[in-house]
Amino acid sequence: MEKIQAMIVDDERYAREELTYLLGKFPGIQIVGEAESGETAVVKALQLQPDVIFLDVEMPKMNGMEVAKALIELKKVPLIIFATAYPQFAAEAFRINATDYLLKPYDEEQLKQTIDRIEKVLAPSAAPEVETFGKLAVEADGEIVYVAPDDILYVFRDDKVTKIATASHEYEIRATLKELENRLTAFSFFRIHKGYVVNLKYVRRLTPWFNGAYQLELDGRTELLSVSRNYVRELRQRLEL
Repeated sequence: MEKIQAMIVDDERYAREELTYLLGKFPGIQIVGEAESGETAVVKALQLQPDVIFLDVEMPKMNGMEVAKALIELKKVPLIIFATAYPQFAAEAFRINATDYLLKPYDEEQLKQTIDRIEKVLAPSAAPEVETFGKLAVEADGEIVYVAPDDILYVFRDDKVTKIATASHEYEIRATLKELENRLTAFSFFRIHKGYVVNLKYVRRLTPWFNGAYQLELDGRTELLSVSRNYVRELRQRLEL
């Protein structure tokens, strides 16, 4: 597995240096950049396209929550690990779909658990239910239902919940959209929007919408899905001979 590209965002130099030192103990992590402000963080994320960003919450002008909301609009959405001395921000952090939440001062054991989680999310082969059985486990009416990737038309975020849509059912799953995207990377899935990942096998029609965006229709479903203009070109390259 290639090293995970990480960026550190914190307005305090000492905090950046401390986290750089601690992350240096993990051979699978490579620090590719730092930012001392929210504005700089967004620009560097566009330039460097890191896999994960360790993001301070309390920063002047543009705080960590505002940065995170900007980051999830990018074509390549990094995993977001919030880092703060204030535990009261945790609920809001997970509403933004953060992968994890670190409290300052950093606890090395907690940091190790965070790195383990990052590696599992970014390594599709580390997802045993897909690697071994080829199906996703979801809970429905108190039972565990196993859904084959070929039966999934698309996965999406509905408010704060991740859901799987098949031709006849919708299931909730306890995973982030980013985690599912990585689990399904070996299959014919493609992100078309910050809130949608579709199975390319079922794409029926693309219709121009506005400002360079499109609407997408899938076999077996009646709803139209939004395709962000940032994804249109690559989507067409994947679909067309």
